[in-house]
Amino acid sequence: MTTTEPSLGTTVLRDVADGVMTITLNRPDAANAIRPDARNALIELFNEASGDPEIRVVVLRSTGRHFCGGADVVRLADGHKKNVKRVTGAMHVIMTGAQRLIASVLDCAKPVVAVVQGGAAGLGAHLAYAADLIVATDDAYFAESFVKRGLVIDGGGAYMLPRRIGMQKAKEMAFFGEKLPAHEALTLGLVNKVVPAAELEAAVADYVDRLAVAPTSAIALGKRLFNDSPDTDRASAFVAEAMAQEIQSFSHDAKEGIAAFVEKRDTNYLGW
Repeated sequence: MTTTEPSLGTTVLRDVADGVMTITLNRPDAANAIRPDARNALIELFNEASGDPEIRVVVLRSTGRHFCGGADVVRLADGHKKNVKRVTGAMHVIMTGAQRLIASVLDCAKPVVAVVQGGAAGLGAHLAYAADLIVATDDAYFAESFVKRGLVIDGGGAYMLPRRIGMQKAKEMAFFGEKLPAHEALTLGLVNKVVPAAELEAAVADYVDRLAVAPTSAIALGKRLFNDSPDTDRASAFVAEAMAQEIQSFSHDAKEGIAAFVEKRDTNYLGW
């Protein structure tokens, strides 16, 4: 059953069942474009999932034909047309809005699986890039649409995209704003699986079901090591790795994993 919290309205849906939080973007008539209130709701949900020991995995998905068309530029255009004066500058808005949203996904202490169908453009594409695993339908695509609106790439795109697919391809996407089809994204290593729409739910369930019974704290520490590694020198990375291993060694799941191996039985991980 899907639970819609009053504070989220109907544009962001929240469901928690069997250790899985499913967050659903629900503006299909607007390609699930994100307004500020929905953005803030998403940040709250990722922070909630990160701190709740009962949640083992987060699934980010959407309703309708598209994953997410990005930020709601219709609202921005309306403000320009009416010559609305901003209380704060664009820099402040980006840093406390789109960047904070992407950071909430990257920093979430639980594995995040993005389910992408149709278009993932602008901030919507960056939401997918920030996830740990991406399952896409074969008609999905990713687009850096900022240049087509006369805007600079934001929402962490210039940070994440070169780290995902390399500098030259990242610049090509940002400079031209052309669609990157799912199968090409798979070849570049941007997504993990590409499947026909009819096989999407099974592919997602394969990841989610395994993550929901995995040693969550070990995955959280590993996620941090991976996310930090592109910006860390080898010596610092090795120290961080050793510290993470020591921290995890005191966990229930480390003891359980070793005991199960020695006793030749299935594991029963609790996530901590």
